[in-house]
Amino acid sequence: MIRTDWTIPEAHAIHALPFPELLAQAQATHRAHFDPTEIETASLLSIKTGGCPEDCGYCSQSAHYDTGVKARKLMGTEAVLAAARRAKDAGAQRFCMGAAWRGPKDRDMDHLCEMVQGVAELGLETCMTLGMLTPEQVTRLKDAGLDFYNHNIDTSPDYYAQIATTRTMDDRLETLAHVRNGGIQVCCGGILGMGETEEDRIAMLVTLATLPEHPQSVPVNLWNDVDGVPVRKYAEPVDPFSLVRAVALARILMPASVVRLSAGRTRMSDELQALCFVAGANSIFVGEQLLTTGNPSASQDAALLARLGMRIAKVAPHRSRKTSADTARSHQPV
Repeated sequence: MIRTDWTIPEAHAIHALPFPELLAQAQATHRAHFDPTEIETASLLSIKTGGCPEDCGYCSQSAHYDTGVKARKLMGTEAVLAAARRAKDAGAQRFCMGAAWRGPKDRDMDHLCEMVQGVAELGLETCMTLGMLTPEQVTRLKDAGLDFYNHNIDTSPDYYAQIATTRTMDDRLETLAHVRNGGIQVCCGGILGMGETEEDRIAMLVTLATLPEHPQSVPVNLWNDVDGVPVRKYAEPVDPFSLVRAVALARILMPASVVRLSAGRTRMSDELQALCFVAGANSIFVGEQLLTTGNPSASQDAALLARLGMRIAKVAPHRSRKTSADTARSHQPV
């Protein structure tokens, strides 16, 4: 049964289980919904880097901080498609395009929709992360063929104001509602290691698990050290077992969601990644660059999966799910 009524005390009790019991429950849940030997793959490209007006205190692309990242204009469609072809050749199944914006301008929508259409024609799943969206922008992206929209909540509702002031958690949740109601699948997770408490990590996952519908993809990121941002003053490395516990809790609370090990894998040992796979993580980013941070090489990932006897999942690209309004229209006489 897929529940959306989890409580903080329930999640705390699961998170606090003895480690072998927690992993056993997470693995059993995982096996009920997925092949535990398969890993999905995605690739991420920064299509517009730097100069973001938001003040997210962890981000190298914020215009509020001197991080050494230079602002660049939106990439051309052909350059994006060339990168998508390379990603597909390297084994990616989903191609994610990220822009450092508060939200896209209407004048950019034609260009963005062209990118989505071109990537979809290559046979890849399409994903974008562009900041906040209006319902009208969601409709345009869905009509262009966008499969997924990424919009992370980053952390718990209580801790959110400590890492960003130019928008609120409610702003984040509003965009997620627009995306969900517009029929695009949701990719939404958070970041560990920004000075938050264990309680914040649990509350973040409960926030996701009590949305009207669970995100179809849940990225779990480790914060990467960035010079010049406020989070650096109080960030702390995440204990490896704490990461595994977070992955296991995500799997149990959101059993049918794909849980992705995202940023920070360059600092994870092979053994830690393997434990995360046992705990229910079943997706990774491939390619040596994630927006402005590094990622393991394709050969490293291939070698790890081979050592574990695991394989890349065969995922057929699927178009964005229909809304109830779409379904109603499809049954209208023509």
